[in-house]
Amino acid sequence: MTVNVPSRISSPRRRRGPSPLEGERVRPLSRGQVADRWQELGDLYAETSGVEPGQWARSRAAFLRRLAADVRQPGFGLLIAEAAVRDETSVLTGCAYGFPVRVDGPWWPGLDGCLPRDLLRLATSGGLFAISGILVPERVRAYDQDRDWNLARRLQKRLLADHDGALGVFLVDRGDSGTLDALRSWGWRSVTAEPRADGLLGAPSGPRRALVVDP
Repeated sequence: MTVNVPSRISSPRRRRGPSPLEGERVRPLSRGQVADRWQELGDLYAETSGVEPGQWARSRAAFLRRLAADVRQPGFGLLIAEAAVRDETSVLTGCAYGFPVRVDGPWWPGLDGCLPRDLLRLATSGGLFAISGILVPERVRAYDQDRDWNLARRLQKRLLADHDGALGVFLVDRGDSGTLDALRSWGWRSVTAEPRADGLLGAPSGPRRALVVDP
């Protein structure tokens, strides 16, 4: 699960000037197109990850290994955002990707202990979509997080709309406060499992927590 975040997330800030809604085009890539732009996606991750340039190679390689595993999942979808530059060319500025949750899929063990029963039932009927990565520049993470035209919000909303309006779910490491804050600033909310018959919460000390976002 990947969200590139700055070292500190503040309360939503707004910039002066017009909405950048039309400034970046959001569109899906097929699996073949993802393969064609593999190096660009790796570069995007390195450039927006916040790690030191000396660590880019290792971080980039790890990201591409995770992405390669996700691409193989049934129903995988990836959106990119592109901004126009000179000479009628464009530059990659963001992406979001994921796949539908399946009972026999790689996300199920992590979700089974931290989702309420109604969402588990939704997952079994194909109504839950795992967003496993959102890559955006720092300006998207630090400004206008609550605006509908914020690029992260646009990407996640379009990704869910392209998959029949499924509910989005994201797993976050419990100690990753930066990612948690970023997701909440984009409209995500935490969910927890109901108490079990013995009165204990489902997997209360698990390594991850679940967040969901409406389509």
